[in-house]
Amino acid sequence: MKKKATTSATNASPDPIQPDAGDVGRYAYEGLDRTIHEKARLGIMTSLAAHPNGLLFGDLKELCSLTDGNLSRHLQVLQESQLVEVWKRFQLKRPQTLCRLTDVGRDRLLAYIDELERIVAAAAALRTDGAAASRATTRPAPSMTFPGLAPG
Repeated sequence: MKKKATTSATNASPDPIQPDAGDVGRYAYEGLDRTIHEKARLGIMTSLAAHPNGLLFGDLKELCSLTDGNLSRHLQVLQESQLVEVWKRFQLKRPQTLCRLTDVGRDRLLAYIDELERIVAAAAALRTDGAAASRATTRPAPSMTFPGLAPG
């Protein structure tokens, strides 16, 4: 029978399986809006936020480096979520499509940015706190924390 590894009270570390009570859901990031979070849609939303009067389809396509089809599909998703509005008209017998953020879209984008800022601030705190903590203490090998675990 194998002898269990033990640690002294001075070298004990918190059980890595059990989070602190205040940490439950800490990394769930529920404030990240899935509709906005997709890379192309985030680019569309931020481009439109920077141009409050809206952008023509061709200009938006260039700013976001998207194809006609990709931009059309992402605009459809954003429009169905009431985040953008799309107007179609003809000028000199040529179709023009104007895209603009709605008030709801602007509010949701700002809330999304607030959540990203909280995530970045927490990560920055972990980096500075974690660096100081790692210099102050040594971490046990995984095989000490999880008996029976071998390098694989």
